[in-house]
Parts: sequence; C-alpha cells; structure tokens
Amino acid sequence: MSAAEHGATVWLTGLPSAGKTTLALALADRLRSEGHRVEVLDGDEIREFLSAGLGFSREDRHTNVRRIGFVAELLASHGVTTLVPVIAPYADSREAVRKHHRAAGTTYLEVHVATPVEVCSVRDVKGLYARQAAGEISGLTGVDDPYEAPEEPDLRIESHTQSVQESAAALHALLTERGVA
Repeated sequence: MSAAEHGATVWLTGLPSAGKTTLALALADRLRSEGHRVEVLDGDEIREFLSAGLGFSREDRHTNVRRIGFVAELLASHGVTTLVPVIAPYADSREAVRKHHRAAGTTYLEVHVATPVEVCSVRDVKGLYARQAAGEISGLTGVDDPYEAPEEPDLRIESHTQSVQESAAALHALLTERGVA
C-alpha cells in the first residue's frame, strides 16, 4: 500500500501571515481534484474548537501543537492527507509531533513557509503586526516572541518570491516524490 493510500501529515510552519493557510488551501484543492481525501487543520479553527482556553505561553503553545499533531496523525493513519498550516514556533514541539508520527509509522513532512517578517508585517492578514506595533498585544511570534525556524525541513518555500500556484506546485512535487500524491 502506498503512502498516498495511508495518508500523511504535511505540517506547514512559519510566521503569522507567511502564507501557510493560503498554500494549504491551494494544495488541498489540487489534491481533492485528483481524488485524494484531504483535511486542512487550520490553526485559528483549532484554537477555537480544540484548544480553547489555552493561551500563548510556551507551555500552552506546546500543548496546542501536540493536540494538533495527535489529530493530524489520527486522520493521516486513516488515509487522509492532512495539511496543517500552523505557526508551531518551537522546534521541540514540532519534533514531538514528528516522533509521534514516526512511532505510529505515519508519514510526516515538514514544510517551512519562509516568509521574512518584513513581508509578513506588510501582509498582516489579521492585523496582528499593527496591533503589536501599537502596543495592544505582545508575544507576537517572530517579533517579540521567538520563532525557531526548521533547520532541515523536507521543503522550504519562500512564498514572497513565487506565486501561490508555484508554491503549491513545489509542494505537490514533494508529495509526488514521497509517494503521498
């Protein structure tokens, strides 16, 4: 049985407004059109429905990432290609998810959506950078809270230098190479 029949988790990590969700949705459309079973675990939706009550301390962020990783592995182990566009700022949290997948024998791919903070702050999809600059919030990942970029992701996408479709095509090529698509 191929990885595509088993499903997989594709974890897209990057700064707020890096383009993770946009890329995940574009890839999901393509994979669905090819007949794959696909779910997108959006970080904002997870925060509302699965991790309500968690804050943004390091411990709470770690708990949030592990919860998402658990659900992603569960879906992937049942044949779903699970796209996970979440910030997941800490390397040890992402490594815990990777180990969970490895122990279960489930394919896990890490993709770094490597958009510079200067570009993210201009995009500012949710107005977070403006609110942080105005002193209304603190703990914004990549600004006044750390983001530990993956050292060796399966793929690094510089979304600020290519279109969404080009980024999705690069990611699709990786999935094809790894037998996931």
